[in-house]
Amino acid sequence: MSKIIASAAIRGARKIYDQAEKKWREAMDKWGANEPVGFPNTAYYLPVIYGILGEKVERLGDMEKILRRCQSLLPPPVKEEHPLPYLAPALDAGMATFFAEELIEAIRYLEQPDFYLRGEDIGDGNIWLGAANDIILRKRGIEFVDGTAPGFAAVLGAAPTNEIAVKIAQELQQKNIYVFMAADYNGKKFSEQLVEAGVQIGWPTRLVSFGPDVSSTVFAMGFATRAALSFGGIEPGEHRKVLIYNKDRIFAFALPLGYVTDEWYANAAGAINFGFPTIADTPIPQVLPTGITTYEHVISNIPHDDIVAKAIETRGLKVAVTELPIPVAFGPAFEGERVRGEDIYLEAGGGRTPMVEWVTSRRMDEVEDGKIEVIGPEVTDIQAGTQLPLSIAVEVAGRNMQEDYEPILERQLHHLINYAQGLMHIGQRDIAWLRVSKQAVEKGFKLSHIGTILHTKLHQDFGRIFDKLQVKLYTEEVKVKKTVEKAKAVYTARDTRIEGMTDETTDIYYSCTLCQSFAPSHVCVISPERTGLCGSYNWMDCKAAYEINPTGPNQPVPKGDTVDAKLGQWQGVNEFVIKTSRGKIDHYNFYSLINDPMTTCGCCECIAAILPLCNGIMTVNREYMEETPCGMKFTTLAGTIGGGISTPGFVGHGKYNITQRKFITGDGGLIRIVWMPKMLKEEIAERLKTRAEEMGVPDLLDMIADETIGVTEETILPFLQEKGHPALTMESLLG
Repeated sequence: MSKIIASAAIRGARKIYDQAEKKWREAMDKWGANEPVGFPNTAYYLPVIYGILGEKVERLGDMEKILRRCQSLLPPPVKEEHPLPYLAPALDAGMATFFAEELIEAIRYLEQPDFYLRGEDIGDGNIWLGAANDIILRKRGIEFVDGTAPGFAAVLGAAPTNEIAVKIAQELQQKNIYVFMAADYNGKKFSEQLVEAGVQIGWPTRLVSFGPDVSSTVFAMGFATRAALSFGGIEPGEHRKVLIYNKDRIFAFALPLGYVTDEWYANAAGAINFGFPTIADTPIPQVLPTGITTYEHVISNIPHDDIVAKAIETRGLKVAVTELPIPVAFGPAFEGERVRGEDIYLEAGGGRTPMVEWVTSRRMDEVEDGKIEVIGPEVTDIQAGTQLPLSIAVEVAGRNMQEDYEPILERQLHHLINYAQGLMHIGQRDIAWLRVSKQAVEKGFKLSHIGTILHTKLHQDFGRIFDKLQVKLYTEEVKVKKTVEKAKAVYTARDTRIEGMTDETTDIYYSCTLCQSFAPSHVCVISPERTGLCGSYNWMDCKAAYEINPTGPNQPVPKGDTVDAKLGQWQGVNEFVIKTSRGKIDHYNFYSLINDPMTTCGCCECIAAILPLCNGIMTVNREYMEETPCGMKFTTLAGTIGGGISTPGFVGHGKYNITQRKFITGDGGLIRIVWMPKMLKEEIAERLKTRAEEMGVPDLLDMIADETIGVTEETILPFLQEKGHPALTMESLLG
């Protein structure tokens, strides 16, 4: 390694260590050794320290051991005549840098609890997002597993101009790469440049402003470390496996923009441990030989027009991007954009106007492939701020096309439309909601481009099941309402088909093993009356997905002889589970969380848990981040049971599954539910009322406690007694 880089990295590491030690001593004097510390809402403590060293830093006093470890790693400054190679000492200095930075940031959370935001979005007066909580990790980390997001760029400093910053950010977004931002150059920060230029930043747009200081860089490394622990099945302290996982699976790189300080060099040296190279826009020394990283370690003096392409090449990242003939950028990075208030040019649906989306099959002679029609006013015919009715009718034809495939294709419309920069899409079917921004219209975007997107992308992703596709976009209210009537009849027929099915009336269930890449022993088996844990797949969807892709993750599972009808266990399913879990799991029950429940991955929408004092069961959804009566938040529950294991007393499940007839029937069914968050109650209220009436308890929804009643068993029990909740008089859950 370059002597200049090694010298600077070691100097920088020592400066950061000195800062950490000083802050720790001040904190100890103020709060004492027993003061709790950590990053909010995570089961991974200080994740780089936890992942690499296996040490849980829970209190200020725990930091002393980490500081001593940093001291042991820090090499002496590089002398004029040094007989040893520089690489190993610099790498050690880099790792010590990350340990020290985590201590600095943990103390900042203690000293300034409101400095960082706690969610995915920036605030009006605060753009610093800080450490990702476990909900964000599960939601975003899966994108690194399934390839939706191939990697991230850790940007330090600022570009010479706001325009260059926007160009770099959007080029990374279009390649589906997350942008993690920290530090400043000459008082300017990359994230601030984007905000000044009117770019939406935050986790939803993959432009993540971690913090203003160089120490905030460690949040990116913490995310990478937690990805290895959560999705790679690696145990804390298995540092070599953590580093190899990141080199092989997380395609990240550092982009320092501006003068590279000693502290920046120290962070770059730390990143090399993970296999992440540095690509700089300034003429710093280069480290061209390969070794720790896939190719070169440090590349410098790269022009801003070429820096993204050079970074991708240096990291060895393969990016598949299909160019679309539309005037705005397109990619998953834009899915989380929001179009609000004065930014709205056109709005449809969302209760303002009728809107519907519908995919339907036609005869071959009824479809002209690539034909896109806008029937009614186009964007060019209206003024900014207009509200229009809208129906998007996608008509497909093909020798292999079946009615069962229609909802599979229909489900794609939501994210494909959202991938267009400047468009916001929410909901599906006849509750869809679309907004088009003024910026998109200024670039030339029209409604017809929605048809272009759907034709191109559906052909690309699902072309083997149909031959032709045409799109009709109606913006005249009479025609939109006619489409709504036709579509609703089809929706009802589809829902009736799955609602009318029971687990007893089919001999074939379906698997979903998408999550095995991060929960190797997890096998999700989906039946007509038990949807997937993630909420994305029901039995019909899996059947259609198998027919579309016979070698994919959704495989038929003959259920075989019944082992236990009450708990939901079958011999054929057990045999499939043994084989697919590689012998880790030999059986589980579909309808119970008390007796050998189904395995749980990290993607479940909800987690149910036993509440012994109330003789009932609670469930909590991923979006609810507060305490629950079982004594654990969702994040802790997911970290405890979400690794592909069967945990008696707990089970993951989908939201829709709560109101399916077989939900925990082995433990008494839906009437065992005594607590759930208010937001979840409101979301499933109508379905829950219908199901409760079937069970003879029409007032069940009002009997279920939520956080407004209490978040401990002791505080909700009087409420349940007052309401006469049926769980209190049922057979004991504990036998």
